[in-house]
Amino acid sequence: MEKGPIVAGLDVGTTKICAIVGQAVEGKMNILALGASPSKGLRKGMVVNIETTVESIINAVKDAERAAGVEINSVCVGIAGGHIKSFESYGAVGIRSREVTRGDVDRALEAAKAVYVPLDREVLHVIPVEYVVDGQDGIMNPVGMSGVRLEARVQ
Repeated sequence: MEKGPIVAGLDVGTTKICAIVGQAVEGKMNILALGASPSKGLRKGMVVNIETTVESIINAVKDAERAAGVEINSVCVGIAGGHIKSFESYGAVGIRSREVTRGDVDRALEAAKAVYVPLDREVLHVIPVEYVVDGQDGIMNPVGMSGVRLEARVQ
C-alpha cells in the first residue's frame, strides 16, 4: 500500500477555524483528524485582532495534531471573502535561445505579475492557465519547445 506524505489544511472562517490532517493512500486522500476552534479576531472575513486570530489558529492546529498523533509543520490555507479578487493577466517575453527554458517560463510569469494593483491590494498567486509559443495556444508545459515568443496566460 503506497502512502504519501501527511498534509494539513486550514480553513479560516469568520465563525470557526478548522484544521484537517490527511494522507494520500493509493491515490485517495484519507482524513486522519480534524481540529476546530471558535474564530476570534475576525469580522466579516477580515482580521480585526491579529493576536486572537493567531491564538484561534494555533488552537485548531494543536487540536488536529493531538487527534492525528502528528506534528504539523506547514498547512495549505484556504482564504475566502469579498476582499479576495481574481483576474486574468498575461506576460510575454522573447525566447533567448530559440528553445524555451525554465528561465523563460519564469520570466513570462514575472511579466504577468507586473500589473497595476491598487495600494490596498497585493498579488497573492500567479496561477498559469496556459502558455502560448509563437501564437500556438493551449500549451501546458512549453519547456523544450522551439520559438521566439512565449506568453503566459495566468489567473
